[in-house]
Amino acid sequence: METFTWCPRINPTEDVSYNTRKVKFGDGYEQVSGNGLNSRSQKWAMEFVGDDNYISAIRHFIDKHAGIKSFFWKPPLEPLGLYRCDEHKLIPNGAGNYTLSLVFIQAFKS
Repeated sequence: METFTWCPRINPTEDVSYNTRKVKFGDGYEQVSGNGLNSRSQKWAMEFVGDDNYISAIRHFIDKHAGIKSFFWKPPLEPLGLYRCDEHKLIPNGAGNYTLSLVFIQAFKS
């Protein structure tokens, strides 16, 4: 399994969500519990800025995994984990420079 080694531009953004089950009762009481073994998941949005060689290498890595194959990546303040990238956006900035926006979704291995 490959490791994503490029460093994002300043301010990668993390979204954490919790997979929960909720049951509401008639008197306003709500029972909540975790759903599954991996009830906490992360999603990271980040940008990479560089010339065509730098951005092409990142795009090649992402395209090779095609949104279905996981890869290793170490996010800020988190341990090394498995992630997928199933969406990205390329913005040409002119003069041979580009901005590549990626969204990494935490993946889990059984």
